[in-house]
Amino acid sequence: MKKFLMIWAGELISSIGSGMTAFALSLYVYEKTGSVSFVSLITLLAYMPTILLSPFGGILADRYDRRMLMILGDFCSGLGVLLILWQLQMGNESVWPILAGVTISAVFVALLEPSYRATITDLLTEEEYAQASGMVQLAGNARYLISPALAGMLLAWTDIRLILLIDIGTFLVTVSTVAVVRKTIQKPVPKEHQGMGQELRAGLEVITGQKTVLSVVILMAGICFFIGFVQTLTGPMVLAVSDAKTVGFLESACAVGMVVGSIWIGIKGIQGKPVKVLCAAGILCGIFMALAGAGTSLIWTGAGIFLFFLCLPFMNTCADVLVRTGIPNELQGRAWGMISLLTQAGTALAYVSCGVLADYIFEPMFQENGLLFHSIGKLIGTGEGRGIGFMIILAGIGMAAVTGCVCKSRHFQGDERKG
Repeated sequence: MKKFLMIWAGELISSIGSGMTAFALSLYVYEKTGSVSFVSLITLLAYMPTILLSPFGGILADRYDRRMLMILGDFCSGLGVLLILWQLQMGNESVWPILAGVTISAVFVALLEPSYRATITDLLTEEEYAQASGMVQLAGNARYLISPALAGMLLAWTDIRLILLIDIGTFLVTVSTVAVVRKTIQKPVPKEHQGMGQELRAGLEVITGQKTVLSVVILMAGICFFIGFVQTLTGPMVLAVSDAKTVGFLESACAVGMVVGSIWIGIKGIQGKPVKVLCAAGILCGIFMALAGAGTSLIWTGAGIFLFFLCLPFMNTCADVLVRTGIPNELQGRAWGMISLLTQAGTALAYVSCGVLADYIFEPMFQENGLLFHSIGKLIGTGEGRGIGFMIILAGIGMAAVTGCVCKSRHFQGDERKG
């Protein structure tokens, strides 16, 4: 556990830095362009290369030294941030260098993620999986708790360049911690491997061959689609009635729910059958997401997002445990890579669609004389940001419905009876 904690601490620091950059870039682009479409495009490019390349990163994680791949992924992903900083220093304030920079970073994160997930299985026992999952979520979601508040405060008296510089520094810290741990672990024996195409098929077959794992992947793909709407739209919705500093503090305050849930899991683990807890948490997440979109005040929105984040770690941890215990360790790199592709495809689809839907369909519906101005607008409010709110309501309803349908499948029901 000690070695895991060292790597975890490095990833926590890196997550905070990356979250500050993501928050600052989204506000910077929105303020420069006034377009949700550009915000969603930036978010899409920050994830799409990782999603597409994760299966290949997973195969490499099964073939080679997973810790070295983490070092390479962390170090090289910082090059994209460095490109953005350099262009801003040169006076280029257009969106295009940002598009290139986030794409470069995302390419190398594809090396990092599968190796990081598989390393957890290398270092821990099965009994420690749930607690480790809670801690990993806590580190990964520090970007929603700590990062927005820090970035919001910094942006109140400086510009985005300082935030980018801090992010570059966090990459160096993470690389150092992984390198220290790597020295204490016996280097893996090189393995014989098949062609890349055969190993990709093997990664898919190991998922489809475990029906409960396949059901989890299908469910999480749907969940990721709806979460993508929240990730992209919450900032512009709140920014319509407030400023960047307020957005940062609101997102950080709401993410306390994520910390509470993750800490509880880190200490207590999952109290109950993973399948049952997963289903209940998914439905509650959908309900609270819908409530966040329905609110016309920052307090109402904040309460809904807080409760959403409170339930999310339980859903993620149960899915993680069900997958990790259902797939052999020697196949976990390629399995996690393929799972990332399948599940995050839902997120990518949300990023592709939500900006266009917000700018050209839903926002106009809630402006004066819009299609829903005199109907639903009377219930959830009208004007700037309320079309986005309605989209979040629909996403919450969709999340609850998809969770309920998948959890009624015979594979989930059978796993629950066995538990």
